[in-house]
Amino acid sequence: MQKPLILIGGGGHCKSVIEAAESAGYNILGILDMPENVGNDVLPGHKVIGTDDDIPFYVDKAKFVITVGFIKNPAFRIKIYNKVKEVGGKLATVVASTAHVSKYATIGEGTVVLHHAFVNAGAKVGKNVIINNFVNIEHGVEIGDQCHISTGAMLNGECKIGERVFVGSQSVLANCISVGEDIIIGAGSVVGKSISEKGIYAGNPAIIKVRAKNGTYINHS
Repeated sequence: MQKPLILIGGGGHCKSVIEAAESAGYNILGILDMPENVGNDVLPGHKVIGTDDDIPFYVDKAKFVITVGFIKNPAFRIKIYNKVKEVGGKLATVVASTAHVSKYATIGEGTVVLHHAFVNAGAKVGKNVIINNFVNIEHGVEIGDQCHISTGAMLNGECKIGERVFVGSQSVLANCISVGEDIIIGAGSVVGKSISEKGIYAGNPAIIKVRAKNGTYINHS
């Protein structure tokens, strides 16, 4: 019998994960969020029962899924991931009932694969990754840890995606290209050649629009 889940983060992404997790047969024990939201329902029957300070209390009772979203910056998702690991918590891998993950693909801990996504043979998806609704991950694609592949994106065969990358909705990545770490690809972009400089890319063909400032992550201030 699989352990129930504790979800960490009570926003919009949490709602999507609740639906996917329940479709996959998981029982959700509760949600951890900001102190001011304790006692509130995220969805009917799914209540915020504490904050991330309560993670140690649930280590032996449940597995965890980080349900904080990631568009501009994954830093908070990574902070929570590390907090779970530091206290000995285990992260669940959730695959929605309508998603298809090839038996020849690998999915890292804490990753969620949402409805109607497809992960083909030979693909390797890292830890704490969001594979959103209707994403197509083709054969041999490699996706690093802490990424978000957003709704309807298409990653064609043998692409290599670095860590902490956001790929926007309906974007298309051509076969065999590589994307470096800490890159954001805007919605609807077409990436036809490899990109490595940290920053925000958009358009068809995708070109860099904003270069990263000092630091590991892109600064949007």
